[in-house]
Parts: sequence; C-alpha cells; structure tokens
Amino acid sequence: MPLPDITTLDDIKLLVNTFYDKVQKDDLIGPIFNQKIGHRWDEHLEKMYRFWQTILLEVHSYSGSPFPPHKHLPVEKEHFNRWMEIFTDTVNTSFEGTIADEAKLRAKNMAEMFHYKIEYFRNEGRKI
Repeated sequence: MPLPDITTLDDIKLLVNTFYDKVQKDDLIGPIFNQKIGHRWDEHLEKMYRFWQTILLEVHSYSGSPFPPHKHLPVEKEHFNRWMEIFTDTVNTSFEGTIADEAKLRAKNMAEMFHYKIEYFRNEGRKI
C-alpha cells in the first residue's frame, strides 16, 4: 500500500515530531540540540510546525529568519549529514509523493546553506 503525501498540518506535525524525537536521541546531534533548546522543546516544535507548513503547504504561518539561532552552533559537515540522514529516513518512512520529495529537497538545500554560512562566519571571525 502506498504511503500518503504530506498534505495537512497533521502530516507536518507527524513529520516534525518523529524527526525531532529521533534527533533528541541521536548520539551525534542529540547533545547539540538538547543543549541549545534545553527545556523549550514544545516551543521549538511549534515553530517547526509553522516553518514546514509555510514551506511545504504554502500556509504562511511562519515569520522570522531561521539561520541566526544556528549561527554559532558547534557543528561540522558530519552533523549536517546526520541531520539529513535522519530527516530523509523520517520522510521516507511515513510519506511519499511530490510534497514529500520537496521536503527532502528543501531540507538538503537548507542544510547545505546553513553549513556554508556557519563556515563563512567562522572564517570571518578568524580574520579579525
């Protein structure tokens, strides 16, 4: 039986909740997320629902700039690779279709951009 595509806010919540449940338990990236977010997971998840709803369902419920909170995280390429691995696995386990594919593409592009920008800011800091 084919899996459903991502079409509703409930689908977004399933994706986000499942993904971050895995992230929190992951040996490589879990400690970074848990330290940064602390006891504010509910707040973070709500923000992620709005973020992905805006990107994937074109329901404009998110406003803000997603990069600044990540700017000084102690992350390298391996962390982004693991983040992508978990995200892709989460999508593939529960969904398939055009929007599911779009979610993976958007996540990949975001991971690459964030990694590039974090490296840029680190290198700029070394020049000073």
